[in-house]
Amino acid sequence: MKNQRRVFLKGLATASLATALPWTKCAAKEKDASPAMVPAVIGSGKMKLSFRPYELQLEHTFTVAGNSRDTTPVVLVEIQYEGHTGYGEASMPPYLGESQESVIRFLRKVKLDQFKDPFLLDDILAYVDSLDEGNRAAKACVDIALHDLIGKLVDKPLHKLWGINPANTPMTSFTIGIDTPEMVKKKTAEAARFKVLKVKLGGGNDREMIQSVRSVTDVPIYVDVNQGWSDKHQALDMVHWLAEQGTEFVEQPLPKTAVADLTWLTANSPLPIIADEAFQRLGDIAAFQGVYSGINIKLMKSTGLREAQKMITVARALDMKVMIGCMTETSCAVSAAAQLSPLVDWADLDGNLLITNDLYEGVEVIEGKLTLNDLPGIGIRKRDV
Repeated sequence: MKNQRRVFLKGLATASLATALPWTKCAAKEKDASPAMVPAVIGSGKMKLSFRPYELQLEHTFTVAGNSRDTTPVVLVEIQYEGHTGYGEASMPPYLGESQESVIRFLRKVKLDQFKDPFLLDDILAYVDSLDEGNRAAKACVDIALHDLIGKLVDKPLHKLWGINPANTPMTSFTIGIDTPEMVKKKTAEAARFKVLKVKLGGGNDREMIQSVRSVTDVPIYVDVNQGWSDKHQALDMVHWLAEQGTEFVEQPLPKTAVADLTWLTANSPLPIIADEAFQRLGDIAAFQGVYSGINIKLMKSTGLREAQKMITVARALDMKVMIGCMTETSCAVSAAAQLSPLVDWADLDGNLLITNDLYEGVEVIEGKLTLNDLPGIGIRKRDV
């Protein structure tokens, strides 16, 4: 059946897609680029992998429990095959433990030219995963680019290939980082077009943060503590208060290592408790049943779309809630994740909206709702910059 499906999909392939912009045309000036971080092309066969570092500039300083930043390093990827180009991206916020250097070292090991058929995703991605432990964002950028390439080869967006109804996309939250009351009010006012906000807590000013948001808007709130609380009893008191403030769930309230405390909190909480930092890959899910109410899937943790799809299936089978989120990313990775968004309970896909130098355009937010387009693959095109 798989072989028949591949033959069918290949039969739909068209050579009529517009030629992608040259890879060098959108190159932005990089700061202190080392010799190991210049654009590179790997492979002499049919599939050719190229990559380069890029630095995302945030519109506002982004503060969560534990750190602040004004930029996020990413690596942008292209896979070329028979006149088509698939785009991918690896984003490396501090807690992932990856860097542009580590991603590029990993990508230099990837030899896609040994595979003659990009539709052999199981084989290709199993090979990529076997190259080294960890490196989840590096693996994700290859996965995303391959999925984009396949969609372009058959001239269909991924959501159509997967039989997903684009009308069922959820609202996406917009993130308000930890800040002063004045800045929180300003950010909240700027986010007026969003129907739900995600508020970062855990910085010691939690009630002030929520009260500042509530002074501007009454839209529903998602709360993300980023492991910023330490006492389970104080956490439960805070969750009860948050429930009264129109909060829908609380994400990673306690350290990921505090499994017994998290199990107790989930059992007693009036709100769903969602795993984020504790949750990385498919094999983690079963152990979280009863510890958390649900999981937050991010492509940079799951190694990409292939495993993310499986995560949704397993979580549903275990009667767990599902959220799909993102790091600070361009529209490339965000649009890829958005292809799966109709299958989840909640979405936090705003990473591209927090930056000022997005190289792509893709999924849109219209009246707060994620809106997929009919572009093939992950649904993006390069901006003409």
